[in-house]
Amino acid sequence: MTTTSLVVRDGLDFGEGPRWRGGLLWFSDFYRHAVYTFDPETGDETKVVDVPGQPSGLGWLPDGRMLVVSMTDHRVLRLEPDGSLVEHADISEHCGFHANDMVVDDQGRAYVGNFGYDLHADMDERDVETILADEQAGLTNLVRVDPDGTVSVAAPDVRFPNGMVLLDGGRTLVLAETLRLQLTAFTVQPDGSLTNRRVWASTAPQMVAPDGIAADPDGGIWVAAALGAAVVRYAEGGEVTGTVQTTQNAFACAVGGPDGRTLYAMTAPGSEPVHVDGRSAGTIEAATL
Repeated sequence: MTTTSLVVRDGLDFGEGPRWRGGLLWFSDFYRHAVYTFDPETGDETKVVDVPGQPSGLGWLPDGRMLVVSMTDHRVLRLEPDGSLVEHADISEHCGFHANDMVVDDQGRAYVGNFGYDLHADMDERDVETILADEQAGLTNLVRVDPDGTVSVAAPDVRFPNGMVLLDGGRTLVLAETLRLQLTAFTVQPDGSLTNRRVWASTAPQMVAPDGIAADPDGGIWVAAALGAAVVRYAEGGEVTGTVQTTQNAFACAVGGPDGRTLYAMTAPGSEPVHVDGRSAGTIEAATL
């Protein structure tokens, strides 16, 4: 299946961390420094909260309070019912450079990725192929934050841990290792620890650098291609089973909509700040699955 998306909202700088919740698409915008919602019925965008430290991954605790990654200060913040944004956890000890995407399970445990190092500075010095071949580039930890704010390393030696999804009722966590060109699966133990690390799908044959990812109702994983204008669907084992062509590079995605079968992609001309910060060139695009 190959289809083409339609732009449903423009004017973003760099959209990230989209999540479908309560009939709305929630997302972060790095360079507008805020979390927003998008209503696909009306086309309206509403600001939820400002995040001066640059927001990224989103999730919710069991009681409905929202968690948001604050990238540049390596924190997970919590939005309280009175509208105040407070520190939930400081993950600096285990981060290499900016914190990034996040998934929160139904117990309120948050798994948080980070860049590992200054990728954009490296891209100014080396080509993409050289960076991908350097096994030390972006090597860092996947971090776990328990509901009480306790921080630990969930998985060491991952390369630029990025988007994540939970499958099998939360028993499997799949992580996009952007610079390893791989979706990596773990078994989630009852205490939240991750075991049985394995390759869920290699994205290397298509040269897809997996950024944000989203699971669909049929068990496939949609992968924002980052280096290309597409979101690609993988089955476990690595078979490509669908592609949505986007108008510009796709960096994050979510599956939602009233019937749970709309793919939303966050797109932009590139990921380097000079190309997107303050330029209002980012979009939300949508396709029916």
